[in-house]
Amino acid sequence: MKALLHRTFLKALGLGGGIFLLAISFLSSIAFGTTDISLQTTAESFIRYDAASNDHVIIRTTRLPRAVFAALIGGNLAVAGALMQALTRNPLASPSIFGINSGAVFFVVLAITMLPVSSIDQLIWVAFAGAGVSALIVYFLGSLGRDGMTPFKIVLAGSAMTALFSSFTQGMLVLNEAGLQNVLFWLAGSVAGKDMDNLIPVLPYMLVAGFAALMLARPVNILASGEDIAKGLGQRTVTVKIAIAVTVVLLAGSSVAVAGSIGFVGLVIPHIARFLVGVDYRWIIPYSAVLGAILLLLADIAARFLVMPGEMPLGVMTGLIGVPFFIYIARKGFRSKEGAQ
Repeated sequence: MKALLHRTFLKALGLGGGIFLLAISFLSSIAFGTTDISLQTTAESFIRYDAASNDHVIIRTTRLPRAVFAALIGGNLAVAGALMQALTRNPLASPSIFGINSGAVFFVVLAITMLPVSSIDQLIWVAFAGAGVSALIVYFLGSLGRDGMTPFKIVLAGSAMTALFSSFTQGMLVLNEAGLQNVLFWLAGSVAGKDMDNLIPVLPYMLVAGFAALMLARPVNILASGEDIAKGLGQRTVTVKIAIAVTVVLLAGSSVAVAGSIGFVGLVIPHIARFLVGVDYRWIIPYSAVLGAILLLLADIAARFLVMPGEMPLGVMTGLIGVPFFIYIARKGFRSKEGAQ
């Protein structure tokens, strides 16, 4: 009993430390940028806001929304990745396995090139619809057959839909090169140039999905132990899988809708969370949310300085982190299978 309490205390302490690092990262995102603004001026912009001060305006209208977007989207994508890896029992799973990124991108490109759609508010809903449609198709295809949905089938269906939507997107851009300039930065992923009004349409979905993810932690623990064991314990596995899939769509779809295609957060962070707290999703989910937010905040800060005076797309930054990690996990999994044989 003492050992259990000690481990729980350490996990809670670690989560508290993560929240502290998140606060530091959030404040750093507000304070640091291409325009040199002192920490004192940053603090004054919140305590005694002066609309006549250019620095105060930059902080309140540009950097604060950017930090909020990065933290929310990083947390959402990381939690979505943790749920996806539990659902598919695949260590390489991430939200993109549902074709969410590619579906959202294709719908946005289609809307820009074929319809009179240009405002961010309209594009948000177009991208959200694309993410949802793609996920529904993948879930349907992955559930066909007498044995129902299996990790292999849903991975295969997700890969196929990702390839299909990516091909459609490339074809649309070839046919309309002018549209490429309108969506290029969005395709690579970014939280720059956003304001709080862009967040309002999708914030309810993010909050509902975040609460649902926490509520699903215990059922996910049971499901992760195996399909037969979960059914033996009386769990309605189909209902739990549908709930997980809907939650993933809401988390990842709303994030992609407002920030574009940002990859690898949902792949990397759940592995780090499991390394820190084990396989209990009651801890993995909150740890993933905090660590994902920290990762995307730090990546966004780095994106501002690497190619000054320009700015590197956020999706490129997460790719630089995620690709080596992906290769490591893939090689590790391959070696494990060879050893088992």
